[in-house]
Amino acid sequence: MRSYAEIIRELREDQDLTQAAVADILGTTQQVYSRYEQGVNEMPLHHLRTLCLFYKVSADYILALPKKLSWPR
Repeated sequence: MRSYAEIIRELREDQDLTQAAVADILGTTQQVYSRYEQGVNEMPLHHLRTLCLFYKVSADYILALPKKLSWPR
């Protein structure tokens, strides 16, 4: 299973964006964002939400959660 670090890197690369560009969107530095992609630092929820809105994907997708969770029904 892919990690969220791999998924956010793939999303960024698919949009031909630099780490610095995504860091600007998040209101952080390129160094901090780079550490998210490397899996060194945990990404805070407000950054996860911002990336979901920007890339138009669900948090489930970024977090690589299974599609058929039992809740909500």
